[in-house]
Amino acid sequence: MGKLEDGRTVFVPRTAPGDLVELAGLREHARFARARLARLVEAGPGRTQPRCAHYLAEDCGGCQFQHLDAGTQLEAKYGIVADALTRIGRLDLPVPPVIAADDCWGYRSRITLGVGAGRRFAGFHPLDQPERVFALERCEIAVPALNRLWQGLRSLLHLLPPDARQLVLRLDRDSGLHVVVKAQGDQAWGRGKRLAEQLAVRQVHATVWWQPERGAPRVVGGDREAFPATVFEQVHPGLADRVRHWALEQLGAGLDDHVWDLYAGIGETTAALYARGATVESVELDRRAVDLGERRWHEAMREAPESQRPEPAAVIRHVGRVEEVIAHLRDPNLVIANPPRAGLNRRVIEALLVRRPRRMVYISCDPATLARDLAQLGGSAEPASRSAADPWYRITAVQPFDLFPQTAHVETVAVLEAM
Repeated sequence: MGKLEDGRTVFVPRTAPGDLVELAGLREHARFARARLARLVEAGPGRTQPRCAHYLAEDCGGCQFQHLDAGTQLEAKYGIVADALTRIGRLDLPVPPVIAADDCWGYRSRITLGVGAGRRFAGFHPLDQPERVFALERCEIAVPALNRLWQGLRSLLHLLPPDARQLVLRLDRDSGLHVVVKAQGDQAWGRGKRLAEQLAVRQVHATVWWQPERGAPRVVGGDREAFPATVFEQVHPGLADRVRHWALEQLGAGLDDHVWDLYAGIGETTAALYARGATVESVELDRRAVDLGERRWHEAMREAPESQRPEPAAVIRHVGRVEEVIAHLRDPNLVIANPPRAGLNRRVIEALLVRRPRRMVYISCDPATLARDLAQLGGSAEPASRSAADPWYRITAVQPFDLFPQTAHVETVAVLEAM
C-alpha cells in the first residue's frame, strides 16, 4: 500500500515494504485507488527474486508473495490477521508470530489448472484475469510428484473431452496420483482409459477421473478402487497435521467429554478425538468424505485390540449442512469447527451460544470471516436472538500458521472459553 498525493491509499500488488516504484494503470475510486507496478526504482529490504519464472513472465495469480523473502511474508501474514481482528472484529487480542512451515516450496499436494482454447495447453490464470489461462511449464509450490505428473500429461491434452474446462492434479496421503477432468457439459467421454494408459507409458501411474457438469465424479482410467480424489483435504498435509495437533491440545478433550467436530471432512479430527477418550458427533456435507472417514475408521477398529474398540455410539457421523443438522445433536462439552472460507452460518453461531459448550476451537482459512465470527461469539457483536441468559465467550488464544507459503493466505486457530 502507498499514498497518492491527495492522501488516498493506493493498493499495488507485487510490491514490497520500502519499495520505490512507478505506477501504471491507476484506477481511482472515491476513497482509494488501485494500480500496477510499472517499474521498480528502488527495492525495499524484504524483496527477493521469485523462484518461479511464471510469476513474472505470465504474472501468475496462483502466488502473491513470491517476491517477498520468508521473514517479510510472515510479517505480512501476521499483519493480515492482526488487522482483521482489530478492524473487522473490534477485538483487542494479542497475536503471536505466525508459525512457519518447514517446507516453503514443493509442498502443495493439489493444483487446479484451467484448460486453454482447443485443449492445446493448460495452466493457471494471470493475476486479476480469471478469463485467461497461460501455458504452465512447472509449478514451484507443487510437490515434485505433481510436476512429474504434469510433464507426462502435457502432451496428452488432446485426449481430454472437448468440453474440458479444468484439470485437478492431486497426490493423496498414500502417494497415489490423480487427474480429475472437469467438464462444462455432460457429453460422454470414452478416452479416460487411454489417457491413463498413455501416462503409464511415460512412467506416470495415475487414476483418471471424469466429472461432468451435472454428474458425480467417476473413475474412467486406472485404479477403480482409488482414494476419492474430489473430497476436501488440506493441500499442505504436513503443516495441516501440526495445525490439527495444536488445535486438539488447546481443546483438551478427554474421558467423559462429548465433542462436536463441525465441518469434519474425512474425519481425521474425529478419529483423534476418539483416541483421546471423547465421544464425538461429526457433521460434514460431502457424503464421499464421510464414507471415506467411515471406511478408514472401521479398518482401524478391526486392527485394534478388543479392549480398544468403541461402543456403537462413541462416534456418530452426520451428513448435511451444519446449520441444518446442529439442532439434532446432543449437547456438547467441547466444539471444534473448521468451516470453509465463508465462515460460520449465523444459525450455527446462535446454536453455539444456546448450547453452551465450555470450550471451542475455531480453525479458519480466512481472517476476515474469523474476526466477524469471533466478535459475535466473544461479545463485540450481538446475534439477534441473544437473551440475557446466554453466555459470552472470551478468546484465550489466537495462533496463525503459514499453511500456504508464497501466497497471501494464512490459517488461524482461535480458542474460546465460556465465561
